[in-house]
Amino acid sequence: MKQIDLYISGSEGYHTYRIPALVLSKKGTVLAFCEGRKTGRGDTGDIDMLVRRSEDGGKSWGKQQVIWNDTANVCGNPCPVLDKETGVIWLLMTWNLGTDYENEIITQISDDTRRVFVTSSHDDGLTWEMPKEITTTVKKPEWTWYATGPCKGIQIHKGEYKDRLIIPCDHIEADTLKYYSHVIYSDDHGLSWKLGGRTPFDQVNECQAVELANGSIMLNMRNFDRSKNTRVVSISNDGGLTWGPLKRDLTLIEPICQGSIIRYTNATHQDRDRILFSNPASTTDRAKMTIRLSYDEGESWVISKLIHEGPSAYSDLAVLPEGEIACFHECGKAHPYEKITLTSFDLSWLTDGEDVFK
Repeated sequence: MKQIDLYISGSEGYHTYRIPALVLSKKGTVLAFCEGRKTGRGDTGDIDMLVRRSEDGGKSWGKQQVIWNDTANVCGNPCPVLDKETGVIWLLMTWNLGTDYENEIITQISDDTRRVFVTSSHDDGLTWEMPKEITTTVKKPEWTWYATGPCKGIQIHKGEYKDRLIIPCDHIEADTLKYYSHVIYSDDHGLSWKLGGRTPFDQVNECQAVELANGSIMLNMRNFDRSKNTRVVSISNDGGLTWGPLKRDLTLIEPICQGSIIRYTNATHQDRDRILFSNPASTTDRAKMTIRLSYDEGESWVISKLIHEGPSAYSDLAVLPEGEIACFHECGKAHPYEKITLTSFDLSWLTDGEDVFK
């Protein structure tokens, strides 16, 4: 296992770095996104969108780059997705006034609201287009709070909805003040974005999507039911247009926090199906960053390994060019927001030599 601290709070003009997201370009360049919070640890205020790049599989990294700085406002919730057909990297984000707080936006007493933006890079993450607002096409008028991701989106690989780009999101509805997960999608390689389906029940929000071997999409969600500290999942069989009943995953315990899920291998192209999951595996505290491995499409998690014992929170997983697994996660000694670290390891390390990447 190898670790490198990519963002250290209190450095380079930022009080705190939060909300990691990790994606690989078509060339294999690793892009590590996060929010740079200028004046404090909180979720509002002067917040910029940042990225660092690695062209050697995560061994060395370039300087941090500002993708979006809108004066003293919030430019956050990175959710990148690679279009493998075109090579374009799309980055979905949310914005609000730095003087508006979440509870004010939810109760509709804020000066503005949460808005949705998209930018893209056509040169491997070196430069980025001016962010474009898409709020009216992906957010209903009666929705108040809204968040893209955080972490990455996916591109569907097979079936009727092949090449569809899917961005996991969440929102709060004004009439009930209930939390829901939903997705937005693009069928024209990112040129336009549409609103997909939302979950049929509430008390879920930040979520991640993974394509299953049969072509369906699993949404893995943060659970706001404080009496049930486990993740919740839902399945879509129509490319994210509708979602089935919510089901608790009793193995994936959580302290109410974000988590990450990705496909590692597919039996169609490799030796077997493997899905990976990461989160702080505790029912009480944001601590114990843990990686889990499933061989049966998320029905069970037979491998579990701790990568950070202490305080830890948000994370994002990726598969590096040589097949190593990378977990980009918030962690620290006294609290989880001291730094964002990239931890990388191979399948053999994760499984204590019982399984190897082929």
